[in-house]
Amino acid sequence: MSEKTLTRMDLSEAVFREVGLSRNESATLVESVLQHMSDSLVKGEQVKISSFGTFSVRDKAARVGRNPKTGEEVPILPRRVLTFRPSHLMKERVAAGNKA
Repeated sequence: MSEKTLTRMDLSEAVFREVGLSRNESATLVESVLQHMSDSLVKGEQVKISSFGTFSVRDKAARVGRNPKTGEEVPILPRRVLTFRPSHLMKERVAAGNKA
């Protein structure tokens, strides 16, 4: 498995090469898209990107967990968690990449 990580800079560089905006405009565009996605998720909205997947926020209830080393019960507070569900097309692309 690859150790490469896709970064914001990589995304803005791709926009620069593919779209032809300046590097500065490309970085601003990427930041704007990511900020819009973040803002929507904070409001509890889903972010669905066709042929990619859906990001959503889920509320998890309080529960009692257990420290695996000591066996001691520990309360886990209620929280909101970010989930991602890939589209079937994305799942197929990733699976096809495993065969290469």
